[in-house]
Amino acid sequence: MAETDTSPFYITTAINYPNGRPHIGHAYEGISADVIARFWRLRGRRVRFQTGTDEHGLKMARKAEEQGRTPRELADEMSGYFREMDERLNISFDRFIRTVEPDHHRASQAIWKRMEEAGDLYLDRYEGWYSVRDEAYYDESELKEGEGGAKLSPQDTPVEWTVEESWFFRLSKYEEPLLDLLKTPGFLEPASRRNEMIAFVEGGLRDLSVSRTSFDWGVKVPAEDGTETGHVMYVWVDALTNYLTGLGFPDDTAEMRDFWPASMHLIGKDIVRFHTIYWPAFLMSANLPVPKAVFGHGFLLNRGQKESKSLGNVTDPLMLADKFGVENLRYFLMREVAFGQDGSYSPEAIVNRANAELANSFGNLAQRTLSMIAKNMDGVIEDFEPAEPDTALLNVVRPACAVELPQEFEKLAFSVGIEAWIKAVYACNQYVDEQAPWGLKKTDPERMKVVLQTIFLCLRDLAIAIQPVVPEKAAALLDQLGVPAAERNFANLDDTQWFARLVQSGFTVAKPTPIFPRLEMPEDDAKGGAA
Repeated sequence: MAETDTSPFYITTAINYPNGRPHIGHAYEGISADVIARFWRLRGRRVRFQTGTDEHGLKMARKAEEQGRTPRELADEMSGYFREMDERLNISFDRFIRTVEPDHHRASQAIWKRMEEAGDLYLDRYEGWYSVRDEAYYDESELKEGEGGAKLSPQDTPVEWTVEESWFFRLSKYEEPLLDLLKTPGFLEPASRRNEMIAFVEGGLRDLSVSRTSFDWGVKVPAEDGTETGHVMYVWVDALTNYLTGLGFPDDTAEMRDFWPASMHLIGKDIVRFHTIYWPAFLMSANLPVPKAVFGHGFLLNRGQKESKSLGNVTDPLMLADKFGVENLRYFLMREVAFGQDGSYSPEAIVNRANAELANSFGNLAQRTLSMIAKNMDGVIEDFEPAEPDTALLNVVRPACAVELPQEFEKLAFSVGIEAWIKAVYACNQYVDEQAPWGLKKTDPERMKVVLQTIFLCLRDLAIAIQPVVPEKAAALLDQLGVPAAERNFANLDDTQWFARLVQSGFTVAKPTPIFPRLEMPEDDAKGGAA
């Protein structure tokens, strides 16, 4: 393996807008970010991982009004659902931030003051098209025509003509620096998103309305004397600042010094403009470093269709987790979808993938190997000398786990990295079938021990490598293998003495507990019902 990178790593998801309960897209982003965070922790980096909810804006205010309650009451309830989702899906965040928290209001007002001191804010009158659903302003040239001549945003959401006094941010001033940033290798991936944003900036930037007076559910715009101005910040100024709030901004904290600029903002492709044009411009204005990287992932489609309330196909991710298991769901999403592109899921696809690869291949490999060691060797492991077929297998499994999977995960090519891993699992199963240890028990018991212990070595490597994706199941297998908790990092894959130490410790293999039982298709899904 290459020399270990121990530098701090700060990853964030977009904070979720909680005007409704979580859907599968929210879960997909959270799980993806969690896999990245866990991967880099296992590579020896000090990781900070932040997620949360974005609770201000006109959309929340209107939703609460429809329901006859306050925006804060709606925000408290809905934010709770998102936190529950993260906890149930084993998403290992360091901070779950809510934009209603006092430290976030303080941070948002601090960045506002910095932009004001830079001369980048001025008061004027806003007249233009606004999408409440997107919380975004659109130029006339960007709009589409909907049914009955109605105007729609590029995201097909309704827009309304808005006229009010507003503070404006001099976005046009940052056209050239933003173009340079967008053309910086690695800043915005995938390339399709980068090219789209470059074209947008090259088309010319207009100054951005960054405050509202028609409602008051948001962070108050501060006056120079500390009083309120009657304006609330445009929700994206407030929302984007969360990435700084979580590190203690505006204070000079150890977290700010260590983790800013962010290593990666992981976001959906529909909000790339806000994170790669507006956000860097705000940071430049405030004299703060811009993020190192932004990745705009694709959408997750339900049987090939985008989920929407009107189609009635919105999926509760916790329902999927309850039906199929959290770790089966995590594995499916990382294995099935080429990261950065749109992907599709269905109950049948989840069951088929989990059974073929986790239950029948990896889980069965572990179960039958450990069962035979427990039964035929009384669970006792011992030093052994591998023969040519054994060495050949180890030379397939070790590079797949220690080199190929990590290299692909570094590039966010999760499905490619897992493909290398599952090929190693298949090689192990082929080796077991060819060596037939069940027959060797009578004809050559010493050879049987070598075969079973060769697979024992492979199972340890396979379990370490797949930990970011299925952390609980991998940990359960490593427990059954007797691998100490402190020896489960990627660097430990290079440790050639671990098995000798395990033998010397007197560890014995107990009758195993199945790691990945086979799934059955729930009856309603087997009949074609919605997930």
